[in-house]
Amino acid sequence: MGKENSNKIIYFGIIIGISLIISALIGSFTFYTVRSPVDTLSVTGSVRQKVTSDIAIWTSNFSRTVPAEELKEGYRMMQNDEKMVLDFFEKNGFTENDLTISPVFMEQLYMYDPNAPKENTLRQTVKIQSNDVDKITSMAKNTQELINKGVIFSTQTLEYYYSKLPELRIELIPDAINDAKLRAQKIAEGSGKEIVAIKSANLGVVQVLPVNSTEVSDWGTYDTSTIEKEVMIPVTVIFTIK
Repeated sequence: MGKENSNKIIYFGIIIGISLIISALIGSFTFYTVRSPVDTLSVTGSVRQKVTSDIAIWTSNFSRTVPAEELKEGYRMMQNDEKMVLDFFEKNGFTENDLTISPVFMEQLYMYDPNAPKENTLRQTVKIQSNDVDKITSMAKNTQELINKGVIFSTQTLEYYYSKLPELRIELIPDAINDAKLRAQKIAEGSGKEIVAIKSANLGVVQVLPVNSTEVSDWGTYDTSTIEKEVMIPVTVIFTIK
């Protein structure tokens, strides 16, 4: 009876020992699986798309410089100038409602000679936004008509924008990711590995550039000086490799 109990204890001990060994093996494999490093490769891809601006914003001004004692006459001259400016725009197909004209801004000129006569500059700003990019561009280049009438008229800025940029950005993301994938494949092949899957992807700052420009910025660039532009979408993709 004592021998039988002894054998049972031995068998039980063997079973417990085998169970502990199996548990240890399973635990070690799990630990190795969890802690084993996964090789990754980070690659930046990009895509460029040419676009044509569909919005033009033209900011200009007209002014008069008059002696301080002739300020009243200066305002009268500004009223006449404003009428001629409005006629110019109306002749080109734009009404007063299409324009934003500021009130008269007055600035007293600084004179180095304290005994020199005081003078004031009166100025008004004219701003127009239109989808007719070609017409606005043509008008900005042909203001001689106003100059010939005695209006001191000049362009401050002529800016061009592309209104469908948000939609285009979404449309170009797959192409940018595909470009990153092609680059990653070449890099992986060079090291004897292969791409497994995309681990993560981060969209970079959109760049709106003059055609063929390479001047990108970490904060983004938006060129407003040209009608024809290139939109560049960068994306950084992390791939798992084996």
